Amino acid sequence: MKRLVTFSLLALSLSGCTQEIQNKISRSVQNWTGTDGVLDIISDGKVMYRFIKIDKLTTGSATGQGGSGESRAYRFGYGVMDKNFNLVADDDEKKVYFEISDFATNYVFYENPN
Repeated sequence: MKRLVTFSLLALSLSGCTQEIQNKISRSVQNWTGTDGVLDIISDGKVMYRFIKIDKLTTGSATGQGGSGESRAYRFGYGVMDKNFNLVADDDEKKVYFEISDFATNYVFYENPN
C-alpha cells in the first residue's frame, strides 16, 4: 500500500510539470541508471565510425547573452571508438570525446544489443 501511495504522489507531481521538465527528469534518471549506447556514423550507406559504451548524447546549448540555453545543431558525448566494429571495447580502443553535426552527419544511436 505504501508503494502505491508513493507512486501515486510521484505521478501526480510529474503530471503538473511541463514536457521539458519531464524530459529533464527522465534524462537524469537515465544517466543515473546508465546505458550502453552505440552511435554509428553513416556515409553513403556505410558505417564509417562507431562509438560504443556511450552513456548519453547531449545537445549543444547556446551560452550567449541572457543565458538563453537555446539548442544548437550538434550533439556530443564520450564513447569508446570501436575501430573493428565488433561492439566490444578492445584493449587498443580508447574512450574519446566526439561531436556530430545535425546538418552534415547521418547517424543512428541505439542500445548495444549484446
